[in-house]
Formats: sequence, C-alpha cells, structure tokens
Amino acid sequence: MNLRILFVSSEAYPLIKTGGLGDVAGSLPCALLDLQLDVRLIMPAYATAVGQLGDTKILAQFSEGTDTVTLREGQLPDSPLKVWLVDAPGYFDRPGNPYLNSNGQPWADNAARFALFSRIVTRLALNQAGLNWAPDIVHCNDWQTGLIPALLALSAQRPASVFTIHNLAYQGLFPAHNLQQLGLPASWWSHHILEFHEQLSFIKGGLVFADRINTVSPGYAREIQTAEFGNGLEGLLRHRSAVLSGILNGIDTEEWNPATDPLLEKHYDANNLSGKHANKQALQTALGLPQKPGTPLLGLVSRLVTQKGIDIILDAIPSLVKLPLQLALLGSGDQTLETRLTTLARQYPNKLAVSIGYDETLAHRIEAGADMYLMPSRFEPCGLNQMYSLRYGTVPIVRNVGGLADTVTDTSAKTLAKGTANGFIINTDDSLALLKTIKRALRRYRDKAQWQQLQTTGMQQDFSWRNSAQEYLSLYRQAQQANPNPVSNAK
Repeated sequence: MNLRILFVSSEAYPLIKTGGLGDVAGSLPCALLDLQLDVRLIMPAYATAVGQLGDTKILAQFSEGTDTVTLREGQLPDSPLKVWLVDAPGYFDRPGNPYLNSNGQPWADNAARFALFSRIVTRLALNQAGLNWAPDIVHCNDWQTGLIPALLALSAQRPASVFTIHNLAYQGLFPAHNLQQLGLPASWWSHHILEFHEQLSFIKGGLVFADRINTVSPGYAREIQTAEFGNGLEGLLRHRSAVLSGILNGIDTEEWNPATDPLLEKHYDANNLSGKHANKQALQTALGLPQKPGTPLLGLVSRLVTQKGIDIILDAIPSLVKLPLQLALLGSGDQTLETRLTTLARQYPNKLAVSIGYDETLAHRIEAGADMYLMPSRFEPCGLNQMYSLRYGTVPIVRNVGGLADTVTDTSAKTLAKGTANGFIINTDDSLALLKTIKRALRRYRDKAQWQQLQTTGMQQDFSWRNSAQEYLSLYRQAQQANPNPVSNAK
C-alpha cells in the first residue's frame, strides 16, 4: 500500500514564501505524489495563504485548550496536491511575513503560535480528528515544527517522524517560562531534551526525537557536526550522526527553464545559446547599464545579510569596478548593507546596478542575462540560485561550503578535460579571495569555446526533484524501520 505522508511546513510556495523552505515545501510534496505516495501538505492558515489557495472546505473543527481550530482543505495551485490549513485566526490571520511583524521583529507570541500548530498536527497525525486518515510518516521542517516529533514521542503508538533542517542558524529559541506556559512536560527542561543555554529550543524537539534527521545537502550534513557550522548543536548532531544524512534539494525545472520561461526576453537552451545575448542586452537596458555585449555581467539575487557574503562583495567593489565587468544586484535585508550598496551604485552608475526589494521577473532576467553569478556565502545549507544559474548557462562563482560545494565543480585544466567543470570556487571568505577568483573567471571568459563548454556542462545537469524524491522515499523507509512504536491498523 502507498505510503501516507503528512508534510508539515510553516510556508510553501506559491501560497507564502520567505526563503528556501517555501520552495521545497511547494515542490517536494508534488514530486512525492509523482512517486504514487499519498501526500498531504499542512501549514498555518495565514491570510496570504488562504487568499492564494482560493476555495477551501472544512474537514474538521475541534478545541485545543480555549481555542477553536478549523482544519480546511484546498489544493495547491496548478497541482493535484491536497493542502490542509490550520485555521486559528488569533494566531495566524495576520498580514505580511509569517514570522515577523511590520517592524521586522519576531511576533511576540511565536512560541504559542507554533506550539498550537504543532499540537494540531500531532492530533491529526494520531488520527484524532475523525478524518479516518493517518500518516505513516510525519515529515517536519525547521524549528516551527520541531515540537511535533517530541509530542509524538509521548504516544504509545505513533507514525514515524522525519525532521529536515533547512538552516540551522534559525532555532526557535524562547525564554524558559514558555515551557510551562505552553503546557510542555517539565522533564523536557534538560540540556538532553529542549533546554539550550537557559532557553527553550523548538528545533531540539526535532533533533532529539525524530526517527530520522536530514538536511538539504550532503555537504551541510557534514558541516553542521563541526563547531564552525553547528551553531552550538554540533555535539547533539554528532551524537545522532547515525540517523543524520543530507539530500540535495531539487528545483522546479518547469518554472526555471530558459527554453520556456515566459519572463525572458528570448528563449534559449544548451544547444543554442544565442538567445542569452538578447537577455543580457535587455537586462543592461532595464538596469541603466551601458550596453556592452563583450563586457562580462555578474549577477546576484539574494537576501542582503552577512551569511550571503554581501559584506565581502561590498569590500571588493572598489577593486571590482576597475575590472572590465558590470554588476547587477537584487535583494533586500540588512539596512546597513542596503544603504552601502545603493550609495556605491550612485557612485559607479556605469558599473553597478542595485535593486532593493524582491522582484520575481527581475530575478529570472538576472539569471538569464548575467554571464556569471556571485554567491560567496559564509555557509549555505543547499542554495538554489547556483542551480538556477547552471540551468540558465550563467556560470556560478561560489564559496566551497554546503550545497554550493556539492553542485559546483571548480574550473581547472583537469576538470575541463574531464568535462566536469561548471563554475569557480572561492576557498576563503574574504574580499581578496573573491577578487582572485573573479579575475580567474574573467580570464576563462575570454576563451569563448571554453566558456561555452562551462555553460553547456551546467545546463545539462539534472537538478529536478526526481532524484531527490527517490532519496526521500528511502529515508521514509528507514524512519519506518527505526520507529519503536508504529501505529497498527492506522489505515
């Protein structure tokens, strides 16, 4: 019988998205459906998500403490995937960002919000809502769902649990008094369970109790077991290393396809790259950069935060503008970084174009119009933009961390001869190393045949969800085997 999967996320594209988690939650469940699994995506009923989902039907209504919660069912746009929304208006019916208020600060009641969500998911997972549907696997994602494996572990019989870390830097840490306020067991206040440096840690619920833990690239799975990347949890992750693995994210290869992308000036593919020149010209025009088809154009679409190495790029710009290149940057984030970038853009209008904010159309056009893509991240659990870039024939220049190291092969005489070279690797997180690597890429760019080889090697790689979905299926089987208290006759 087909596995039943309850896929739990605090966001999912196109309903609501703040980062890579949203992309994964909007794509992976659909890929699992293609493997004939019985999948439900469940998430909070944010106002934005409800609006995007359209018509829904009420599946159940039940009480959780003093709150009345409604479970609604809809369908992901352009997909057969069923979406369940946990509708608790006092908790989720708010405009804008699902985690932050209008001042960019975390909602003061985030602990209560995601604890409620976790309790509802747990009830559904244990078939306590009268739906006559119980999952074999509850697949949780990031700290917002971290309490679920812990709550499931309180039951004599339960489905197996999988917990995916999308970014270990975000841990869901709250003041100690929340443990009692949320009605969680007093025994959980232990550094072996949910206590972390005198705070309540939601993510530890997943890391301590899940039957299987994974993260979004093999490289990041290794890195988070070290002090440099473990964010204080490396000891726990080493302790659970036998059940920890990495599965590289896929990308939506229909949305990100230069041969069919409706947002591009002209389509192209690996067999005919001529359309890329038209996209470059259109991008230069749109951003007010001089039209110089022979001048390399470097692109970047990113959150403007130090994790992404934006400060390293800023430190390098005075030297970069002396080189024969142009820069096109799109993003938002740290206001200090935003201000520094826009100031430099005014100072070097023929070299640097900066767009603050997020613009889906411009993001696609930068991927298509740029010759190279900058991604000097200090850490990168998986990274999606380097895969978009490879698919669009835009050669990535990246740090040797996490998923970047797993997807980009540095260009050398040896890798060119083997036909595996597809980008350039920066070995350290400083502006001198960035400059050195960019200069190395510029030298290769002058050899048009060699550059086209780099482009086509990247464009021919398979970054679809097909392979990753098969790996998740194997992970689910392992979680089932590890579950000490499986639910009998759940179906």
